[in-house]
This record gives sequence, structure tokens and C-alpha cells, in this order.
Amino acid sequence: MDEPDEHGPEITYDEQRYPARPRRLRPRDQFRGGSVRRFRTDPRTANGSNPSYVEWLVRQSMLKDADVLSRQLSGQPSMWRNPYARPDARRAIGVTDVWFTAYPISLITRPGQSFLDALGEEALWEAFEHIGINGLHTGPVKRAGGITAWQETPSVDGHFDRISTQIDPAFGDEDAFRRLSDVADAHNGSVIDDIVPGHTGKGADFRLAEMAFKDYPGIYHMVEIPPEDWHLLPDVPEGRDAVNLDPACERELSNRGYIIGELQRVIFYVPGVKETNWSATAAVEGVDGVQRRWVYLHYFKQGQPSINWLDPTFAGMRLVIGDALHSLGDLGTSALRLDANGFLGVEKAAEGLPAWSEGHPLSHAANHIIAGMVRKVGGFTFQELNLTIEDIRDTSAVGADLSYDFVSRPGYHHALATGDTEFLRLTLMTSLELGVEPVALVHGLQNHDELTYELVHWATLHRDDVYPFRHAETTGAELAEVIRAELTEKLTGTADYNRVFTQNGIACTTTSLIAATQGFERLDDITDEAVPAIRDAHLLLAKYNAWQPGVFALSGWDLTGMLTLPAEQVQDLISTGDTRWIERGAHDLLDAFPEATTSTSGMPRGRALYGSLPEQIAQPDSFVNGLAEVLRTRREHGIATATQLDVPPVAHPSMLVLVHRLDDGVATDADARIQVTALNFSGEPIEGTVHSEALQTQCEVIDAATGDSIAHVDDLQSFSVSLPAYGGLFLTLEPITQEG
Repeated sequence: MDEPDEHGPEITYDEQRYPARPRRLRPRDQFRGGSVRRFRTDPRTANGSNPSYVEWLVRQSMLKDADVLSRQLSGQPSMWRNPYARPDARRAIGVTDVWFTAYPISLITRPGQSFLDALGEEALWEAFEHIGINGLHTGPVKRAGGITAWQETPSVDGHFDRISTQIDPAFGDEDAFRRLSDVADAHNGSVIDDIVPGHTGKGADFRLAEMAFKDYPGIYHMVEIPPEDWHLLPDVPEGRDAVNLDPACERELSNRGYIIGELQRVIFYVPGVKETNWSATAAVEGVDGVQRRWVYLHYFKQGQPSINWLDPTFAGMRLVIGDALHSLGDLGTSALRLDANGFLGVEKAAEGLPAWSEGHPLSHAANHIIAGMVRKVGGFTFQELNLTIEDIRDTSAVGADLSYDFVSRPGYHHALATGDTEFLRLTLMTSLELGVEPVALVHGLQNHDELTYELVHWATLHRDDVYPFRHAETTGAELAEVIRAELTEKLTGTADYNRVFTQNGIACTTTSLIAATQGFERLDDITDEAVPAIRDAHLLLAKYNAWQPGVFALSGWDLTGMLTLPAEQVQDLISTGDTRWIERGAHDLLDAFPEATTSTSGMPRGRALYGSLPEQIAQPDSFVNGLAEVLRTRREHGIATATQLDVPPVAHPSMLVLVHRLDDGVATDADARIQVTALNFSGEPIEGTVHSEALQTQCEVIDAATGDSIAHVDDLQSFSVSLPAYGGLFLTLEPITQEG
């Protein structure tokens, strides 16, 4: 990946001088009508000359649905009943604080049962209640992929290339979604859906945009290239609709004023496949009979054209808001994930510098609009924003209520891989110092994505800053390089079942990550005798994520202890470089279809070390029952809405200590107790001293699991603790009474 050297500079454009644009690029010379001209044509023709085809696309388009839905909600009193201006993490946590994150194509269901019907089963929600799960994130279930001629094409990114507000029939229908919402509500739970404010797939909206129909081109960052300059564009082979620009073509089009050129990063960079963030379309016949070629922006894959949030039509904004309101108002969800919402603004920089595409003020403004609208109708949002800690802080100041924990996720994986928590402690303290508190984060185990190790905070904005690490001083860039190298070596060096994913991270499950750290080289080496140690390390990671403020999230791969799939089982899917498919094996939560070898969507069944939920609930020492105890402690002591005070130095490198005040965010609560989470990230028992200026002296240290006093805080604000291999303690401080 092309790592950015720095964020876009603060630019005063009055001080910049750019060549005047050619007359053909001036807006007045590009006004055009968007009506459908009535041509006599073969009714089967799939282009702008066929009014029936154009109208068929319009009926399916997200923009059309958004316009209809917005008119239904406009002027209603329900739009003014909720505060919406400011994010409120603790209010969101009060709605739901322990989430199951589903992945539609990987869930094995009963024969003939849809994904959404399976998620709405009473038996599943009874198991969730036993465990302590009160929220379900469905993952993307709306139609995705693209449209070519009259045919739909498959998703290119796990249904994150949305093309419709309709539920994909492969996963169920709207009635099944509403039933799921009702069952969740009956079990004191909530349902969380997705919106994708950064891009769509190449569905009806994009095809209409290519045809220059009405305001559809305004949805996207797309630029029409005049025929006299088509020679600058790459040829599009037969059977394809676009080709990625190489860097030389990108520079030439930028120099001629067509596009803003190179961006700060090329996400999912693959030589010969995606070398820039721009692609050129083949010639497309418009509704006015004119043949056009376009160049369009896509931060991610070529089939995910980026939405333009500052087009004069505001068509992209209307599309996204309509999609959000459909989920909240029609499907009955309580919250929405904002996927890839940090890339909503781009702007040309000074000569010689990449365009400003990360941390842009437009991203903040757009997130404020989305999150404000969701809060206005009574919901909340969380964002997946893998940028610097400052970017997460600034976006969260007015945008989403919660952010996915890309801050410490690589850190706790590194701690387990190396048995050393130093980088994790540095990350946590840096986050606190910069104003991103853990209560505002969604702390997750595995989800559908790779173990991300881009370490954007250290590798970009702070690449030249100096940090203490391993008894020396190192720059942020050097630190990121060391952590990436160690994670790669520990998790893929000898283990043949985990794989590097482009330059973003490592494709693995939580259990396959643990197995690699414990020295297993092949999947067949992981026998039944290995499961208890893997389970204990898995519970340690659950304690780390659950025994701190914020939301705790986990997946079906975690609940069943899934290993990665053998690469040959998904060879077709990983052949283009997307190795994440090895971590998305199909799993059966309820023993719904024991004979199934694949999910309904065709994902091969993976190997589950722990078994189904009913099996585990019947086993006292199972992962699920251990997790239920972890979450019971979390719930009884209110750690989810507490305040983190300190991440102190430790006496043993494998130890991590987190100090919290159980105050529900009320800093003036004089009666709030101090809580300490003490964890051992190694496979050996350890002893050490806990010391923090946040500790109250002359207090008993109480083990929440047993109610026993295990130590007392001395006058140096310290106490000793012993931790078994992969052990963790949830400790509270109680003042020593006069009698004591």
C-alpha cells in the first residue's frame, strides 16, 4: 500500500495559483438536460436509447426510493422528539452494550430457512440471554453487487457494495427483518443495520449516472472526458465495463484538470489490478443519444464507486439518508453502522502533493449530518474509521456516537503474540491523552475483516514523532514497521493457515491467531487436547475487551471457536488477493443443519473447536459459559459506562492493568468505586505489583468473581497480584472499615 507521508496540508487556496481550466471544463459549458429521449429501438436493448430500460433502472434505484421515503417522513412530529446535535456514547450503550456481529453468507440455517429468519429464532435469543448478548448487528443484508444490461451481478465485497434499499432475497425479506426486530425487543435486545455512506455498487444508480440521466451523475465522484481526449484513457477489454488507471494516466488527467489525481493512500493496492483510486469506463450511450466515457473515483474496489457528498444536486446525500431512514423507520432497527465513513471528502492539494482525502472537514460535516439524522429519529450510529486517533476524536465530536476500536485492536493482538503488553499500553495511554476514551469505542474480537495492522496513527501523521519503546526511542514509522513485522512473523511465519491480506493486515480467526501464538504450524496439529489452552486465551481476550468501558462485540466465529478454512476450499475467492475469505467459514450456532457442508450462500463449513451454542451451554467449562461469567461481572458492576483513569506501568511484561472509576460518566460522583482489570497475556503464571496514583490507599482489593479480599492498597498506592496463565481478574476497591 502507498502509505501517506502526512495528512493533507492546511491550504489557503487564495495563495495557490492553478492553470486556468480549458473552456470545455468550465461548468457553464457542461450544463446538459437529463430527460429521456424517445428512440425507436429494440425493447431488449440495455442502454440509454431504450426508455423501458431506463425506467426499469429508475424503479430499482436507491435515489428514487430515498426521494419517496423522505416525502413520507417530512413534516412529521416524530422528527422533533429526540436530541440530535451531539454524540452520546453512554446513551447508546444504555440501549445495547454487548453485540453479536453476524455475517450473512457464513451462517448455516435450517433447510429452507432464510438468514433473517434464523436470526429471529427464539432459541437463538434465549442462548443470547444466557450469554449476556443484547444486541445483534445483522451485517449487510440489502441487495449488493451490480447490474450489467438486464442482469444483476454478484457482490465484489461481501455485500458492502449496496445497490438497493431492498433486502436481498438470499437473506430473507422485509417481513423477516421486522420479525427479527420484534423478537429481539421481546428479549430486551436491539438490532443494528448498516449503511455505506462512502460508496455504492454498480447498480441502477451508477448505470443511470453513466447515462447522464437527470441528477444521477451527482451521486458520484465521476467526470466526463470529452471524446478528443479519449486517447488518454486505457482501452476497456471486451466483457469489462471499466479499467483502473495507472499512475501515469492519473497524473496526465490531473495535469489537464479533469481529476484531482493521486490520493493519500491506495487502499487494497494490488499491482496491475488497483494501482490508483480511479477507473475509466467504456463508452456508454446516454439518454440523450450521446456516447460518453467517464473517470470515476473508488477508494476501495473498482465495483464500489465513491459517493460525492458535495455535488450541487446533493444526490449522494439524499441516497444515503434515505437508506438510513428506511432501516430505522421501516425495518425497526435501533442503530446503524457507518461503513468506511472517513473517506467522504476529497480536495485538490498544492502542486506535487497528493489530494487531501483523509481527515477532511467534509467527512466531519457529512458524518454530523448522518449521525444527527439518525439521532433525530431515535437511533444511534457507530463508525468503522481506521484513521489516526485525532481523526477518530474529531469525527466523533459531532458524528457517530461510537467508533470501532481500531485503536487498541492491533495492540492486544500484538500483546498476545509476543507476551509483551508494552505497545498495547503505549497505544491505550496515547488514546487517553489525545481524547479518545474507551467508553466511546466498540471493542471487538473477530469480525468479517482481517486483523488490521496498518497502524495508521503511527505510520502517517506521527511517523516522525519519537516514542519510548523497549528502553530506547523510536519514531512512529519505525514503531509501526516493527509491530507489523512481528505480527506477520508470529502469525504467519510458521502457521500455514493464516495469511497476509494485501498490506492491510492478516486474515485469521481469533482461534487461529491464538493457535499460531501457541506454536501450532498446521490445522491438523490443533487436536482436542489443544482446545483448553486456546479457550483460556480466547477468554483472556474477551476479558480485555469486556472489562473496560464501551461496547463489547463478538461474532459467530468467536462463539463457536472457528478456525480458518483451508485455502484450497476458497481458492476461487482468494485468487484475486482477497485472502479474508479463509476466515469466513460457515458456522452453525444452533445445530440447525448438522449435515450441511456449506451455508446456503455456498461458504464451506469451517472447523469449530468449541461446538454449537446448545452443546456449550450444557458443558460447565465451555467457552460460552466462561464468557457468560465474564459478561455477568461486566453487567453487575457497570463497567460499560465507567471512566478509564489510568493504564499504569507494570512489573511483568505480560501484565496489563486498567484502572477505572465506576461512575457512569459522572465525574462528580464521590461514592463511585475504583475498579482494576488485571490481565496476563502469557501462557505462564505471573506475579506482579499493581501501582497507580488513581488507587485509593487503605482499601481492600476484592475479587468480583469470589467476593474475597485478595490484598489491600498500601500507602504507596500499590498491591500485589498473582495471575494464572492467560488469567484475568476483575477487582474492586472497598474502603477498610474501622472494624476491619
